[in-house]
Amino acid sequence: MSKILAFDYGTVRTGLAETDDLKMMAFGLDTVPTKEIFSYLNQYLKNNTVDLFVIGEPKQMNGTHSESEVYIKEFIKKLENTYHIPIKRFDERFTSKMAFDTMIASGIGKKKRQNKGLVDKISATIILQEFLNIQ
Repeated sequence: MSKILAFDYGTVRTGLAETDDLKMMAFGLDTVPTKEIFSYLNQYLKNNTVDLFVIGEPKQMNGTHSESEVYIKEFIKKLENTYHIPIKRFDERFTSKMAFDTMIASGIGKKKRQNKGLVDKISATIILQEFLNIQ
């Protein structure tokens, strides 16, 4: 069985989420320092089959790409050249806010909500679940 892997890419940290084998539900996987993302992926792909990468597409309110798109495009190019796994983009507007609201709703304390890595992982999960919902 194979999975879909989603990325909430950032220049410092990247949140990751994966599907179950039936590709019906998204689960938070990890938050990885971006400089270590390819080492992490190499290890992950030794134990898991992935047939699609979903990468968040940050946009401004007017629909134009955010400034971070330049870095994401470089990341995508390296992903394509390294793994040859198809890539789809998904609008990630409001996912950080949704992640923060999700943490509040689940009763996560104020101290833990300040953990930006947790926000990134939850954001990746939201990106992936929203992607699955429209498929």
